Amino acid sequence: MIIARPRLFGWALVLSTSITFLDQASKFWLFWFVLNDVDEIEVTPFFSLVKRQNLGISFSFLSTDHPMGPWVLAGLALAISVILLIWLMRTADRLAAIGLALIIGGAFGNIIDRIGLGAVQDFLLFHWREWAWPAFNLADSAITVGVGLLLLEGLVVRRRSRPTSGSD
Repeated sequence: MIIARPRLFGWALVLSTSITFLDQASKFWLFWFVLNDVDEIEVTPFFSLVKRQNLGISFSFLSTDHPMGPWVLAGLALAISVILLIWLMRTADRLAAIGLALIIGGAFGNIIDRIGLGAVQDFLLFHWREWAWPAFNLADSAITVGVGLLLLEGLVVRRRSRPTSGSD
């Protein structure tokens, strides 16, 4: 398979690898040093660092206690990552490449957790009084931003670059 823009692809792989590393490093540091003896540290009235394990995918969707659960979800994430990697190899668009790299890097951060720990470690929790957003991590953030960039590229950037039909 021919890579559309080798330099862009190489740069995207570095970004993806960096995201995976930062995700794993942040989890290691927070779970072993910051949250070692406590389950929660309230940083502000609306934000806390917490120890959470997610047995499912986004927002604990498809959560299961079955022993094969982490392997099935890791396999699914790996398959999707391979498809995104092929897309990355074929893209010539910088914004799409960044989005794909963020998603792939985040997916690999969570795959490492699933295989090594049986669940994804989450530690960022936004809350207000009795309401709380589901806890998440840097990998989840990278995936979310990556999807947002792909949507932006597909819905806004491409629309602007399309030639208009009709005559002036």
